[in-house]
Amino acid sequence: MTKALTIAKFGGTSVATYEAMQNCARIVVGNEATRIVVVSASAGVTNHLVSLAHTPMTQEQIGDVCEAIKAIEYAILEKLQDKTAVEAKLNDLLAEIRELAYHEEILHRDDLKDQLLSMGERMSSLMFSQVVAEAGQSAINFDVRKVLRTDSEFGCAAPQLETISELAEQLLRPELAANIVVTQGFVGADDQGRTTTLGRGGSDFTAALLAEALRAQVCEIWTDVAGVYTTDPRIADKAHPLPELSFEEAAEMATFGAKVLHPATMEPALRQNVKVFVGSSKEPEKGGTWIMKDCENEPPYRAITRRKEQVMVTVKTPKMLYAQGFLQKVFSIIAKHKLSVDLVTTSEISVSFTLDNPANSVASRLNRETIAELETICDVKVEKGFDLVTVVGNHMQTAKGVSSKIFAAVSDYNLRMICFGANPHNMSLLVNEDNSAEIVQKLHHTLFE
Repeated sequence: MTKALTIAKFGGTSVATYEAMQNCARIVVGNEATRIVVVSASAGVTNHLVSLAHTPMTQEQIGDVCEAIKAIEYAILEKLQDKTAVEAKLNDLLAEIRELAYHEEILHRDDLKDQLLSMGERMSSLMFSQVVAEAGQSAINFDVRKVLRTDSEFGCAAPQLETISELAEQLLRPELAANIVVTQGFVGADDQGRTTTLGRGGSDFTAALLAEALRAQVCEIWTDVAGVYTTDPRIADKAHPLPELSFEEAAEMATFGAKVLHPATMEPALRQNVKVFVGSSKEPEKGGTWIMKDCENEPPYRAITRRKEQVMVTVKTPKMLYAQGFLQKVFSIIAKHKLSVDLVTTSEISVSFTLDNPANSVASRLNRETIAELETICDVKVEKGFDLVTVVGNHMQTAKGVSSKIFAAVSDYNLRMICFGANPHNMSLLVNEDNSAEIVQKLHHTLFE
């Protein structure tokens, strides 16, 4: 029987300062099963790197942003008991950031952007490995790019599962007996060794992929909240943490906007039946949410999520009347551009669907290209300014009164699109962005308070 293995992931606020890192180190050292730690970039660093990668700036502005990044890292460095162990390496990474930020092609080349965006995690893992060492454990800073093999889709790379599994056994497992391995979330490399990234929030995904590859029993996601809540507590003040969730519920919540979880995290966990725990690194004693295959309790309503910045696309052609193959053409164009569609409704001559459209993302670029191609076969109307509100639960299609309770709660609002019945775990409403917070509050009040 192999020894129990836990992989712990710490988000940006959990590794934002030296004191925050010490909290995390105590959690790691306090659980002897924890042998691998995956870290995000320290809070604030990724936003600075994103602005360097995407925003045209003067030389002076670039210099200022680089200094702001250095200030965050140096605030941690100055408090280490032994700076000399990491100072030279940190300065090398900061120099690499400058070089990339001033590169004349940075705004136009996705491979350079990924190299730049990986730097936050590379710096925080360097620092955190030293903090763990100072807490009395043997720790190494491991370059995840050696094992986390992906394709070459920069900005949103897809992991190559078999290769990751082989490389993790070969290069990572032998380190676990003697060391706590600290590595980077969000970052990978293609088969030519070029740095790739897994998309925003991809550190959770990294932890789950490594947990799958090494057949860990538990994957812990440590963040700044004590578990997964019934809804965002910043919207509804009576939101409360959930003790348990099924993989299906968690996957629905993540897909439809629950910020605590990355949508892709659930897939590797589900494939290997790895239990996932979500808790607060600031208050680990408060416990958190366990996500597992089967829950003891499966209520009709579990949580409410909101995803902002949605666009609604309506494609229309008089030719669609009795036409075979029109839908196939539309969806093959969408598939070609690797976009995922959430809600779909159809009528005799038109189809409406929603797309996720966050600014500066790969999605917004793909949306533009997709829409241009759709316009070659039909009339396309694009409407913006929507949010997607989703109620997640169980047996929603078959339980009596579930939908009527939801509709009664939102009867005063204009619902632009409704999607229900495609699976038993959710009901989604496309609403005007101005109303979405109120709608979440009303639903939460009706269903949970």
